[in-house]
Amino acid sequence: MKHTYLGLAIALFLSLDGFCQQHSEQKHDKYVWPADELVKKKLAHWQDVKFGLLMHWGTYSQRGIVESWSLCPEDEGWCERKGPTADNWYDYKKGYEMLQTTFNPVKFNPNRWAEAAQKAGMKYVIFTTKHHDGFCMFDTKQTDYKITSSKSPFSSNPRSNVTNEILQAFRGQNFMVGTYFSKPDWHNEHYWKPYFPPKDRNVNYNPKKYPDEWAKFKDFTYNQIQELMTDYGPVDILWLDGGWVRPFSSIDSSVSWQRTIPFDQDIDMARIAGMARQKQPGLLVVDRTVSGEFENYVTPEQQIPDHYMPIPWETCLTMGDSWSYVPKENFKSARRLVQTLVDVVAKNGNMLLNIAPGPDGEWHEEAYQRLAQIGNWLQVNGESIYNTKPLAPYRQEKWAFTSNGKATYASYLPSEAESQLPAEITLPVVPTKALTLLGSNQPLKWKKSGSSVVVTIPAKVQQQLAGQPAWVFKLT
Repeated sequence: MKHTYLGLAIALFLSLDGFCQQHSEQKHDKYVWPADELVKKKLAHWQDVKFGLLMHWGTYSQRGIVESWSLCPEDEGWCERKGPTADNWYDYKKGYEMLQTTFNPVKFNPNRWAEAAQKAGMKYVIFTTKHHDGFCMFDTKQTDYKITSSKSPFSSNPRSNVTNEILQAFRGQNFMVGTYFSKPDWHNEHYWKPYFPPKDRNVNYNPKKYPDEWAKFKDFTYNQIQELMTDYGPVDILWLDGGWVRPFSSIDSSVSWQRTIPFDQDIDMARIAGMARQKQPGLLVVDRTVSGEFENYVTPEQQIPDHYMPIPWETCLTMGDSWSYVPKENFKSARRLVQTLVDVVAKNGNMLLNIAPGPDGEWHEEAYQRLAQIGNWLQVNGESIYNTKPLAPYRQEKWAFTSNGKATYASYLPSEAESQLPAEITLPVVPTKALTLLGSNQPLKWKKSGSSVVVTIPAKVQQQLAGQPAWVFKLT
């Protein structure tokens, strides 16, 4: 993931490249529907659960800095180095990798996370087993750069294989579970070959000129994913990041960062996916930004498509401003998060919300508070979210529409200035029988007005449902 502070995000959205990238992630002409019946079944189930948790966690949390990207020698905002060795990349990388020797998250308790996420209404989890820096949050046999190495103080903890502990804890709450895995690895000598200085995020040699080096890296990647698919119980989703590791023929020249990819970096996804699905039948494979048979759903990052998309998709976004832990985070309000979820679901998507654990192995307490607030809303209004399909016109001004086949739901997304429903509201759809407001048992009076209805909201109901992030009308 790219580190995105609010100001950077605004600048990105206002830039032409940002527009082109957003546009490319809304295109669906290259989407390939899976042929495997087990994959299709799991994909349909995933589309029904709607709301998931993403966690970025690694040694970088000790410094409260961007995940991995400070190692990348690019002149971009999210790659900025800070600290006493920032002026020398080699010294900085050495110090960064020494964080392994002090990473000791003694408050790690994945059961608390899983319980909080379940009460929030989340239904699936994606955990970063390895980010671009190459530090492994699982007990890989392919490298010693891992949390279970004797170099890491947490290795003596009985829960040191944190990926295994997290997947078990969330399975215990009936979650679908997924493993985030970075295809590039900036620690591995066969990706950033020590003979050459790295110039950017890409492999630092031409794989066609050094095919043996690239073959070794492909085997390393295959073996690590094989471990994750073999040794960690049932896995539902393999979520692959680092989309510049891709066949050269798959580059989309309309996307700025893809135009800078200098080499063919074909990792042999057919081999990886074939092995993974042999170990995990029905596995969803998400090779992010690489359109084709190995991108079972698309993943716009920190953005929401401006229209309904007829393919499976998921917006991944941060609860605060950062993907990784920062000591003082600027968390989005529960109202904004709920309204984002409603908007996403009405456009046929899922919402994957990132929370970053800190160096001690805990979340900010404010993150728990946000989850509880979201859960309170979903406990009342969840029937308009789960197991629903978008309904035309999908989104219309402040309205969002879904249906479960038995009922239609019209969700009203109020502005910040609206604390309660007005005494009368115009609903742009007409009920065939009954009209109710979720959270209230009081019947509503309405009268038809053209293709809409004018609904009277009793004062008692206005007060009862005051302050909600969204109000949901149920039409049957």
